[in-house]
Amino acid sequence: MENHQKLAEKLTILNERGDGVLIRMNHIKKICADVKLRPPILTDKIMEPAIKYITKKFPNIDFRGNIQSLTSIQRQKSEVMEATTSYYDSFLDVIEFRDHVYELLNTIDASQCFFNIAINFDFTKNYLDLIVTYTSVIITLARIDEKKALVGMFNCAHEMSKGSSDPSYPRLSQMFVEYEHPWKKLTEEFGPHTKLVTAALLSLRMIYPRRNLPVEQWRSAQLLSLLNASATMLDPACCDTMACEYLSLEVMERWIIIGFLLCHSSLNSNQSSQELWKMALRSGLYITVTRDELLSIHKVSEDLFDSIKGYGKRVADIKECRDHAIAHSGALHRERRHFLRGALKELVTILEDEPGLLGPKALFVFMALSFSRDEVQWLVRHSENMPKIKQPEDYIDNQMAELLFHMEKLKGLMRKYHYVVQRYHIQYLAQFDALVLNDTIQNMHVCPEEESVLLSSFVSTLSVLSVKQVESKEEFDFRAVRLDWLRLQAYTSVNKAPLLIKDYPDLAKVMNMIQFHTKMVDSTEELLQETSNVSILCFYPKVFKKMFCQSSEEMMMKRYLMAFPSVCSHFQWCGHPLCPEEEEAIEKRTLRLCGSFLEQIATQTSATILEICAEECNLNDKLLPKHCVEAISAARHRKQKKVVPKKGEVQKEKPGAESLRKDRTITTNMDKMHLMLSELCSSYSLCSDMVLYQHVIVPTEFLTSHLEIRLSEIIMRMANYNQTTKEIARPSEVLAGVRAYAASLQTLTSYVSVDVARMLKNVLLQQTQPLDSRGAPTLTHLYTNWYLESLLRLASNSVVVHSPSMQCFVNQISDNNPAFRAEEFSDITELRALAELLGPYGLKFLSENLTWHVTSQVSELKKLVVENMDVLVQMRNNFDKAEEMANLKRRLTGAENLLKRMTIIGVILSFRWMAQDCLKEVLEKHCPFLMGPIESLKDCVSPDTDIKVTLSVFELASAAGMSCDVDPALVSAIRSMQTDNTSIDAEYKLSCLLLVFIAVSLPSLALDPNSSYSREHGGHNNNIHCLALAINHVAAAMLTVQNKNIEQHLKEFLLLASSTLLQLGQNEEKAESKNRESIYLLLHMIVEESAFLSQDMLERCFPYVLLRNAYREVYKSVVIPLG
Repeated sequence: MENHQKLAEKLTILNERGDGVLIRMNHIKKICADVKLRPPILTDKIMEPAIKYITKKFPNIDFRGNIQSLTSIQRQKSEVMEATTSYYDSFLDVIEFRDHVYELLNTIDASQCFFNIAINFDFTKNYLDLIVTYTSVIITLARIDEKKALVGMFNCAHEMSKGSSDPSYPRLSQMFVEYEHPWKKLTEEFGPHTKLVTAALLSLRMIYPRRNLPVEQWRSAQLLSLLNASATMLDPACCDTMACEYLSLEVMERWIIIGFLLCHSSLNSNQSSQELWKMALRSGLYITVTRDELLSIHKVSEDLFDSIKGYGKRVADIKECRDHAIAHSGALHRERRHFLRGALKELVTILEDEPGLLGPKALFVFMALSFSRDEVQWLVRHSENMPKIKQPEDYIDNQMAELLFHMEKLKGLMRKYHYVVQRYHIQYLAQFDALVLNDTIQNMHVCPEEESVLLSSFVSTLSVLSVKQVESKEEFDFRAVRLDWLRLQAYTSVNKAPLLIKDYPDLAKVMNMIQFHTKMVDSTEELLQETSNVSILCFYPKVFKKMFCQSSEEMMMKRYLMAFPSVCSHFQWCGHPLCPEEEEAIEKRTLRLCGSFLEQIATQTSATILEICAEECNLNDKLLPKHCVEAISAARHRKQKKVVPKKGEVQKEKPGAESLRKDRTITTNMDKMHLMLSELCSSYSLCSDMVLYQHVIVPTEFLTSHLEIRLSEIIMRMANYNQTTKEIARPSEVLAGVRAYAASLQTLTSYVSVDVARMLKNVLLQQTQPLDSRGAPTLTHLYTNWYLESLLRLASNSVVVHSPSMQCFVNQISDNNPAFRAEEFSDITELRALAELLGPYGLKFLSENLTWHVTSQVSELKKLVVENMDVLVQMRNNFDKAEEMANLKRRLTGAENLLKRMTIIGVILSFRWMAQDCLKEVLEKHCPFLMGPIESLKDCVSPDTDIKVTLSVFELASAAGMSCDVDPALVSAIRSMQTDNTSIDAEYKLSCLLLVFIAVSLPSLALDPNSSYSREHGGHNNNIHCLALAINHVAAAMLTVQNKNIEQHLKEFLLLASSTLLQLGQNEEKAESKNRESIYLLLHMIVEESAFLSQDMLERCFPYVLLRNAYREVYKSVVIPLG
């Protein structure tokens, strides 16, 4: 066996090398043809004269003469050499490859090797692959227009740098000249090899016609069906030509067409060759050279045979075959795809239900994948170059998604149940194949010692296999067995070999079957890649996208759309180590295509589910209380005579009427949307994730991301905010809409595995921040601005009144009524809804904005105190001297402004307190287990507790909506107002005098006619009752910052306020005493709101009888209606 010249090894290595060289040539052609990717050396304007001169004079270029055109190369010779070296070396690789191919083909020809695809399959396949690969390299090389410029520039720079031409330049330039017309030169080269090439091709006579049958025969034979003979369903699928059954039809056509173009003499002398050649010509119009490089088979054949004498009949045959292909091949392949869709669907259904059949019927899977892959590739290369025919629909397939989907499903089943396949075939190899092979060896008449040793090693290797190895997850590797079988094929195919394989076809059949079974154990993934790789789609992005768009337009194809991004995982296998430069570009293209498809699927799915949600939201909206007025009115007048509806008046349907149907066959819009949703979501069942290069892509994450973005936009539209009119939807309506959407979105989990709860949390949590993840405004932003700019601004002007008894803001009856009813936005229901929507984070943001407005008012208050500081100091010291206090009071300025600003503070704090109280109720409902410990912690705080600890606890409690003795947010805001130059004593003095200023200014409120107490609202008509909250919280916050005793200073304030109000009672002027009782009630409110004052303290300085009389006075005219 040492004399077999290593034909097997050389064929294997050269085929691998040839693939790399071919991809390299294709890459050079692509980048030279692309304006964006062309080498800079070819696009440089300075180099244009040199390129034109070199191309014109190639290959005999005078580098040493004083050529003006080559000056630019002389100046940049090192840069030119560096830029063109890789291209020059790549072209040298072609020469090296050609030399080795010549040598091997001559050796095989001299050895008179035997080729038969049904017997020595691997040897014959490698031989034909080498011929086609070599031809493809030469054809691709001939199509590179810039090759002469690149090689000439390199050699010119080389001679200018080193004083001599590159040693390989003469051979390289000669090769370029010889292959100007590649087919003519190639046919000359392959003339001596005609006999062997023809013999190898004619061995396809039994295989190719059987694979190239019309669909009617496929259907009548029930091809790929496991149900046609149910009694033999468990029998192993095997035949004499195992590997030929899943051999690519396109590969065979490429062998036949290129082989007979190179060795065309047999077409005139051999009828079988002619029939095989014609059959291949009728199958289509193009074959693949590599990737998206095609060969127009009829044109090339006609051009070649036109130039050869005696081939007139063959030219006529070519024309006849071309007309046949144009007329019939499109319809033939369309019908094949239609048949394969049904066959693969049946196969997938059965194997999903009974995965154990993957063992005996594995061959069916690879046949189905191979047949389908051939049809996909045929359509791709022909749809890009569609002939002008009357029926272009034969080249358009809007159901391609289904075929690709079932291919991916079959691959997924093989990967998922690989253990089943492996276990079955291990037993098959050990308990059947080894015994059959042993019997076959025993029955051989002649078996030389070396061959006998090799065959015996096969038997021994197979005999020791056991299921325990599979159960222990042992790694199997039968590559050595398969390589030895290839070597044995090569050796026994040589004419003078002691053992000729053609004399022992049974041995070949057994070994070919064993080879397939070993691949089922250790090379399933490689075989799946070989039979189902459609990476050609990577190089036809327009066709790929068009197929996706056509499929996505069909309702019944939507469930298969996930096949398109899944197919992108094939693209990572179309590169080669000889061309690493293109890896990055292919990776980017793959990720871009996959991402684009997933985005479109997610867009369609999210649009459908959100459309369903919108419809459900509309139905839910009909059930809101605001829509039941008509029904209540009708119920009250039910006893009255029924009013006949006016002509043309449409009676309003009651909620639920949409569910009543007289005929189930009538489909509604909701039915169609649910059908579309189920179809789209079914596509997500193909795979949970995809691995593309180093990226793990999860399709459902695209859907979740789309839903988050769309839902955020929808929630913002629910608010219906009008920037011009300042109109906004009520929080309760928005909350009802959000709940309706959330309930509808939950149904998505029954279709596809998506964490809807997490998605909703993400969306709603973003709405609690002023801006979402995309930087867009949220509900928190809108409602914060609206309540501040609309509601509270009106409340500060007393257009809207805070009603403690109703716990909301209400509109005043006036000429300038606002465009909205305040109670519809500020009652308990609305503020609870607001708390639900904004949550603690959103209300904290609202609170911070409210507090900022409070601090801006406090700063103005301090300015007023500074203006009146001297007077206020005297009043503080002489508060018990009535006459002096009256004189000093006349000197005060800005008292009205002071009370107005304090009222604004009170209004803001009242609204904030209402919102906080509603937040507390919401949190107690959602997380009572959290609120209990916080409340207990708050109760543990005492006056003796360290102020920092107290404020920390109060801050936690305030965030949970609980009211605190000291407002931590206000404390923090007032502390931040102080600067480094601020004196603590001065601030303390201002705080004390501010309380004095407020106390002595309270009687002036009686002059305002709007200061009257409203029994209905439980407060004053000008919101001065909010002063109680403002005085207590502002004083507590300011004195906390200065670390002073709050109770002591509030007692001082109460004493001073009581004194001034008592003087009001002694005033006999009617104008000043008109609203005296209402102002007395304000003093009582201040004490009630305070955590530091008590009724006992009030009674010590203000007679309770006055308060009792004041209450009787304001309530004496109340008429309580009955019924």
